Amino acid sequence: MNEGGNWSDIFNEIRSVPSSYDTVRHKYYMKLRELTHRNILCYYSGWQQGKQTSIDINDSDMEGIMSAVSGMDKKKGLTILLHTPGGDPTATESIVSYLREFFNDDIEVIVPHMAMSAGTMMACASKVIYMGKQSSLGPVDPQLGGLPAYNILEEFNEAYQDLKNGNENAVYWNILLSKYPSSFNKFAKDAIDLSEKLINQWLSEVMFADDLDKNNKVEGIVQELNEHTKSKAHGRHFNHKKASEIGLKIKLLEENQELQNIVLSLHHSFIISFQRTKASKIIEGPKSAYILFDNK
Repeated sequence: MNEGGNWSDIFNEIRSVPSSYDTVRHKYYMKLRELTHRNILCYYSGWQQGKQTSIDINDSDMEGIMSAVSGMDKKKGLTILLHTPGGDPTATESIVSYLREFFNDDIEVIVPHMAMSAGTMMACASKVIYMGKQSSLGPVDPQLGGLPAYNILEEFNEAYQDLKNGNENAVYWNILLSKYPSSFNKFAKDAIDLSEKLINQWLSEVMFADDLDKNNKVEGIVQELNEHTKSKAHGRHFNHKKASEIGLKIKLLEENQELQNIVLSLHHSFIISFQRTKASKIIEGPKSAYILFDNK
């Protein structure tokens, strides 16, 4: 077969060659798969690198998830490398339900750095969570359009209490709350209730499925993850010690030096990809990478 020499042929050939970022990421992806003898799914967001487009967990992620796991041997289970600020609990529910059914609940999660909010929810749908000394989970606070649901409820509650004592601040509250769509207060409350229900269900059915005392253990974990006081705000970080203390099944990456080295190499390859390209989210499997780009 003769190779064409025109512009479109060369352009298509260039497009078919992976970038150095993709090549290096895939190298360490394959090393992790070979070491664990498990399927690997990488779900990475570039929010810490200032990216703004589609950095949260949302319904559009399902296309990337389905593409990444296509053709995987279900009998080998799934290990998710997870780095996310969180997002929509209903989208998280769909993704988790799909993966649980596909891999028959044989799911592990590795958190090299951060899995916050709905990312913590997703981690709770695993048999075990691998964390390093630098890793963090967080309170389960669903995000609605990038806004923490608990913050939304707090503003409405403050307005209610203030306006009970008179209408002198009515104009202020009208301006402040007008940024929210109609019934947004109820929407936020429903999202919080759903998050609590889901982590309770997932912990009971996956992480503590065979535990005779699971009801008490799960109740304590849910209470810790859902407690939002001034000392337990949306951005609070739970390191591996705190995560273990509240009852989650945690394994420390540092206990397996080879695993830690490969995980951190893969993690850094994702972070550098976000730093040096316009990628804002990468969902990667063995045969393809679903990449979304920042348009800001």
